[in-house]
Amino acid sequence: MRNKSIVAGAFLSGAALLVSFRSDNERYFEIAKNLDIFATLFKEVNTYYVDEVPPAKLVKTGIDAMLKSLDPYTNYIPEDDIEDFRTLTTGQYGGIGAVVVKRNGKTIVQAAYEGYPAQKAGLLPGDEILTINSVNVEKKNNSDISKLLKGQANSLVKLMVTRYGQDAPVEINITRDKIQVDNVPYYGMLTNDIGYFQLSGFTVDAGKEVRMALTKLKEQGAKKIVFDIRDNPGGLLNESVNISNLFVEKGLDIVSTKGKVSDWNKTYKALDMPLDTQIPVVIITSSRSASASEIVSGVLQDYDRAVVVGERTFGKGLVQATRPLSYNSQLKVTTAKYYIPSGRCIQEIDYAHRADDGTLGKVPDSLRTAFKTQAGRTVYDGGGVAPDVEVVDREIADITRVLLQKSYLFDYATRYRAEHATIAPARQFKLSDADYAKFTDYLKGKDISYSTDAEKAINDLTKKVKEEKHYDDVKTELEAMRRKVSTNKGNDLTRFKPEIRDLLEQEIVSRYYFQKGQIEATFDDDPNILMAMSVLNDPNRYAALLRPNGRAASATKGAGTAK
Repeated sequence: MRNKSIVAGAFLSGAALLVSFRSDNERYFEIAKNLDIFATLFKEVNTYYVDEVPPAKLVKTGIDAMLKSLDPYTNYIPEDDIEDFRTLTTGQYGGIGAVVVKRNGKTIVQAAYEGYPAQKAGLLPGDEILTINSVNVEKKNNSDISKLLKGQANSLVKLMVTRYGQDAPVEINITRDKIQVDNVPYYGMLTNDIGYFQLSGFTVDAGKEVRMALTKLKEQGAKKIVFDIRDNPGGLLNESVNISNLFVEKGLDIVSTKGKVSDWNKTYKALDMPLDTQIPVVIITSSRSASASEIVSGVLQDYDRAVVVGERTFGKGLVQATRPLSYNSQLKVTTAKYYIPSGRCIQEIDYAHRADDGTLGKVPDSLRTAFKTQAGRTVYDGGGVAPDVEVVDREIADITRVLLQKSYLFDYATRYRAEHATIAPARQFKLSDADYAKFTDYLKGKDISYSTDAEKAINDLTKKVKEEKHYDDVKTELEAMRRKVSTNKGNDLTRFKPEIRDLLEQEIVSRYYFQKGQIEATFDDDPNILMAMSVLNDPNRYAALLRPNGRAASATKGAGTAK
């Protein structure tokens, strides 16, 4: 009997090996076959297509389309784009330290970073660049302009610019430098005992920057911390581990990765002594906090180390690695999913399964699996990190959106800076009613036309009743509603004055105190920061939110859903 079992087992093992061998052979044949088809097809197109075919462009189009069918994060990086990719991962480049954009055919300086060459040389937001090293930029796009401004450190770039309030163009000579984009663009004190810092990226040394910011805040008297990770798109996985390690005990699991290549599966642990495992922390998230941001916020939530305030995060639980290709190009390819300490994966979109029409689906609330934090709180997978206290991002008014889109706030701040040598400190600066009246006068004659939702609804209703031949019956009522809505819209600059004035103050402050001042100008009216401070200033509420029976939004499957 035993011999029969051995023979049967050997037979089954051999059959399994045979199936595997055949499967691999069939797969390799399919790969070789399709590569041959692609090569011969390209040859025929190149030979017989009616117009000249640029080989590199055509092949890249094919590669991009192929990779796009997988997920948005698997990308081909040709040799010409390697430097830009390196900038994204290191945060470093050679340049002048300014943001320049095309607007209505003009090349406008959007911002000049404090302490970098552009700002030191006197380049101002609102300046229009005419030439870069004698090259006319009128017909250049953003990419062309970026390449003209970037270059080796210590090299000279000459700009010819026009400036509000000056009749003739001026030449500004800027010596390029090595630009390091800060992962922590701001840290400071909100109150005597609440420290605050922003984390905007996860490039090299992000962990060191956060450690330094926390250390400085504690030296300044911080007994509680607001950690703002809103809109952070993520970056290097190891930096998310380093940052999480600052708040949790050495030896704890931070994140695990699991993919097709089992040898690459790995569990990342907290390898260093933490900076502080006791200081109360509120971490603020948004719907655009993604990837490494979600690892940090998810780890702090899973270990009950912080209260999460804000919106549910983006839901990117995929890990990418770069692989070298021929001719100095690279492939950024999704290799794994990541799992945070509770065991959940926060990936929301299922890229492996597409509908017949190619559309993708999200994990429905009904299929989300419950997991437990270290203290026993319920959290869910499949849809980002849900906040413990939800703060829905407020919608701005239509009039405000128009003023931003048409750059009227930006342009008025340029004018204000030219007419006022100094202003009050960032956190104290306020526009008076008279100042706001001057701004509304500035808008006279400007195009600020827009359609409100109410106007669109009335137009849709009008179209419908005309189709159904009932327009004459309701014409009077429709016109009355239209006039009423139009009258209300005419008062929008007054009705939404607080919202518009806040944004205008922030724009003006940025001209004197740069990005740090602009951040400080938001402290008194940012609902997320105000909520974070409220939670931290109520120790009982803070503790209750971290207990298993706490009424946290994260314990609800649909928590954080955009409204």
